Amino acid sequence: MCGIAGALALESRLDPSDRDVVRAMTGMLRHRGPSAQRVFWDDDCALGNARLSVVDPSDNAALPMPNADGSVWLGFNGTVTHSANRREELARRRPFRSASDTEVLLHLYDEEGIDFITALSGMFAFCLYDRRRRKAYLVRDPYGLRPLFFARKNGRLYFASEIKALLEVPGLEKRLDREALWHFLTLAYIPGRRTPFEEIEELKAGHLLEIDLASGRVDMRRYHRIAYAPDLSLSEADAAATLRGLMRESVRGSLVSDAPVGLTLSGGFDTSTLLALVKELGGSRAMHTYSLKVNEASFDESRYQRIMVDYAGSIHHEITVDPSDVLENLVSSVAYMDEPSGNGGAVPMFLLAREARNHVSVLLSGEGGDEIFNAYETHRACRARALYRRLTTPSLRGLIRSAAAALPASYDKLSFDFVSKRFTEGAELGVAESHCYWRHALPEDRKRRLLPAGWRFAPTARLFSDLFDSLDEADDLDRISRIDLEYYFVDDLMVKNDRMIMAHSVEARFPFMERAVVDFATRIPNRFKVKGLRGRCIQKLAMKGSVPDAIARRSNMGLEMPHALWFLKDFRGLAERYFSRRNVEKTGILNHEAVSELWAEHLSGRKDNGRPLWCVLNLLIWLDLFVHEGSYKRFLSGAGTRPVDAAARFPEPASSGKSA
Repeated sequence: MCGIAGALALESRLDPSDRDVVRAMTGMLRHRGPSAQRVFWDDDCALGNARLSVVDPSDNAALPMPNADGSVWLGFNGTVTHSANRREELARRRPFRSASDTEVLLHLYDEEGIDFITALSGMFAFCLYDRRRRKAYLVRDPYGLRPLFFARKNGRLYFASEIKALLEVPGLEKRLDREALWHFLTLAYIPGRRTPFEEIEELKAGHLLEIDLASGRVDMRRYHRIAYAPDLSLSEADAAATLRGLMRESVRGSLVSDAPVGLTLSGGFDTSTLLALVKELGGSRAMHTYSLKVNEASFDESRYQRIMVDYAGSIHHEITVDPSDVLENLVSSVAYMDEPSGNGGAVPMFLLAREARNHVSVLLSGEGGDEIFNAYETHRACRARALYRRLTTPSLRGLIRSAAAALPASYDKLSFDFVSKRFTEGAELGVAESHCYWRHALPEDRKRRLLPAGWRFAPTARLFSDLFDSLDEADDLDRISRIDLEYYFVDDLMVKNDRMIMAHSVEARFPFMERAVVDFATRIPNRFKVKGLRGRCIQKLAMKGSVPDAIARRSNMGLEMPHALWFLKDFRGLAERYFSRRNVEKTGILNHEAVSELWAEHLSGRKDNGRPLWCVLNLLIWLDLFVHEGSYKRFLSGAGTRPVDAAARFPEPASSGKSA
């Protein structure tokens, strides 16, 4: 894993000041690439790379990397997982000076032009600069596993792996993108191309920018699209056998590294599958595994984690998560995240990666399995919704909804009252709208009370329904899966994984998102994935006999924090400081009365507002760090600064080719 940053000349040629800006941008990515930071520049392009040496640590693989004659330069972040096969083919015609996948890409471009990206598999974002043709390309991998942001300013197109690097650009304004924050308060993440800042945009998964440096023209296009096309001729047994083989090869490829590799172990089926396959490949006893133990009973998965550790014999590390750990690291995690996030697993993942850095440079993750195999509870709820509406009348559903609404609030994870209220309310909506409702942090009416009356944007559920209606898939589950891959997976899960793990200079890899695995998963009929209201059916059949029965029988849980409970105790002082009238009104966007109402409801036990309050708290902290105070650099350890100590973490909120 690495970080890239750069500037491309759209109007006038670059000069040494542009090189200095890119040096500063690259320096802000030092945590992504502590091994080395270099900048190449000429009149059209300044290209910076912060490198984490995982494959071929020699200087022969230094980044950014030129082709043989120096006419093409590549700034690269990520891993191409099938590069060995292409290398063998290319080596018959071209000499290699390194063992890195970056050089493979340069040779592919020399032979095939930019169309080589359509066959790539892996997790990557890169800038390819062709000096002869005066062209540059910014490319993001098909599934958004690696980030890439850009902004137009000063007659330049600036780009970087993280938003904080773009904040080094002179004159870039920190105007808030109001619609981005509007959607954040519903989803707990910022969806699509938007970022918290109007002037900064995110390149979407499977897209590229083509920049003509002679004319200054910038074109964006999609080069990869996920599409579900079930193969009805597949038998269940053949589907399971093929899936197992593909996952085994994906795990094998993910273990290729010149640096130590570890694995995040949640105790769920996906990470247990990865560890079981590592065991089958003979590597589990040398594998470091890392698990989070959240110290609240209904959030604790350590029993299942230990079952897998005992089964596989891995070198295990258990990271306990207490409220004090979260308070100690919350502000730093927001500083690394760059954008407000309501993901309750972010700080725990930050803690896990910090421990992992002591032993490994690469972590395998189970992210992606839920999406491609329709394994979320909300996917089964989609099936249940159709049955529920068919077997009940509107008046009966109204009575059931009223009964559910009267249930007292419980702060346990996925408690009966929470599930009952969410399901019965959401089931009255359309398929896409119900999917949004079951995932929301705040419903539209509460969100509107929180934000200024002049903010008049379409309901966030419209994002889901517009995409749902545009898709060709016949099965509602496939459309829901596409929504999750387009928004939740890229804009929430990958943001959490990339920023929190890379904060500690560790590379995350995602075997379930190997191109061959995803392509095959889209061909598996849903009758093999979901049977009635049972999920993961084809996965469990594929891994039968290799994953302990106790793991196969358990239901989904997902990494989360008991912030609803902790707000009542350990987080209370912090929350009341941030939710004060002075601090809320200082933002100019949040209504203090609406925040106070959420807080009072939660403290009284009338309603579990833990998740929306967590979103509001994170937004307030983010605004302080990046907008009001601009103090985020104080909380970064990899950007040439020293993180402040714990006691200071919660201050009272303030009203020709050249290389170097």
